[in-house]
Amino acid sequence: MFIRSLSKFALAALALVLSGCEGGVLDPKGHVGVQEKELIIIATVLMLLVVIPVIFMTLYFAWKYREGRDEVYMPNWAHSTKIESVVWTIPIIIVIILGTITWKTTHELDPYKPLEDANGTQLDHMVVEVVSLNWKWLFIYPEQGIATVNELVFPKDVPVQFKITSDSTMNSFFIPQLGSQIYSMAGMETKLHLIANHAGTYDGFSANYSGAGFTGMKFKAIATETDADFNSWVAKVKSSGTPLNPHSYEKLAEESENHPVEYFGTVTDGLFHQIVMKYMQHYNDWGKGGNKHGEGMEHGEHNGAKASEEMPQMHHSADHAAAHGEA
Repeated sequence: MFIRSLSKFALAALALVLSGCEGGVLDPKGHVGVQEKELIIIATVLMLLVVIPVIFMTLYFAWKYREGRDEVYMPNWAHSTKIESVVWTIPIIIVIILGTITWKTTHELDPYKPLEDANGTQLDHMVVEVVSLNWKWLFIYPEQGIATVNELVFPKDVPVQFKITSDSTMNSFFIPQLGSQIYSMAGMETKLHLIANHAGTYDGFSANYSGAGFTGMKFKAIATETDADFNSWVAKVKSSGTPLNPHSYEKLAEESENHPVEYFGTVTDGLFHQIVMKYMQHYNDWGKGGNKHGEGMEHGEHNGAKASEEMPQMHHSADHAAAHGEA
């Protein structure tokens, strides 16, 4: 009777613990996420091969040699070749296996590496440019000519290349059910390749604390069932009629918390590049000795200055964001 009750309690506890896995990295919906889940499980099992025996022996020895037991006392015992062989050989084998699997998998899941099919052929992908702001996510679709805030939509089974930067402090772009996270940093462009193999709505957020409005910096990643569904969504965004240009972007970049979903029917060409380069201009001025007129700058430095000249109204925002980041 006691064993039966204990079994029911254990099963209920296990179900409660596993319910927390829903919607996370252990409930993947894409090829990258599945491989990462397998790596996590394999690494955990290999480490448990050491952890479980150690826990068991610790409890067993504490019970066996407790006070009042007439166990043999050998104060001069100092060495056992058999024990030394076991405690060194098993961990070495586990480390070798774990290191080999991790090295192979991390190269296969390089976030900058475009996704490939089973034959090793690179798949066609769509591009989404991601900008982290205080405290919201801006998604620019350069191929569709639209942009959204806090809503990311793409078709299932279509690889997506995310180009990521920040116009504020550092954040981390993360959709747990689809795979890896990667940082967004001002003046830099990072990349991430993901795919959703199941239609659905997945949670996305920043995995890096970035200030007072951090908890509201979330978005929904929606994988549509068909390309037609995605095209319908694009048409809906285009019909919003609101343009995203340097002027409207300046207003959008202002700090806001729990920002609602927002659509932009058109986007100024090269806006993402200009957001990245406005910080690069400050770097070139400081690091290469160029002056404010561009004298003494080399080719790359000139491009930075040119990008800033194309959107002079963003200078104030750049200085403000830089000051905020230093704070």
